[in-house]
Amino acid sequence: MSLNDNYRPAVEIGSGIEGEGLFAAESIPKGQLIIEYTGERVDDAESERRGGRYLFEVKKDLVIDGSHPSHTARYINHACKPNAEAEHEVTEDRVYIRALRKIRPGEEITINYGEEYMKDILIPDGGCRCPACKAATST
Repeated sequence: MSLNDNYRPAVEIGSGIEGEGLFAAESIPKGQLIIEYTGERVDDAESERRGGRYLFEVKKDLVIDGSHPSHTARYINHACKPNAEAEHEVTEDRVYIRALRKIRPGEEITINYGEEYMKDILIPDGGCRCPACKAATST
């Protein structure tokens, strides 16, 4: 699995669910690989030392630190009902983001960060602010 060098959906950074977000600049079909989550590869001990919000745990003792602003996938926000998902490519330990459904131009690209992130980061910070959770709390 790899991103096709001939086709990469256009994405752009903008104001999102929480701060900045990543948005589709064109229609992205269901199943399309959108972007790779890139950054420095560090072990668990180093990721604990850094303690940032852009750490993507690939597997035991392998974490991608996407904290540098040049790593575009770091701008993907959490949603409890996301339109994309992260896929771990095992042979090269790479992480790709794939569309779960058709994503319209201008729509924010989101993934579910998982239960651990929800428990450790989102809940202590006031809870999830994704559209599904905002709608549920306003009714």
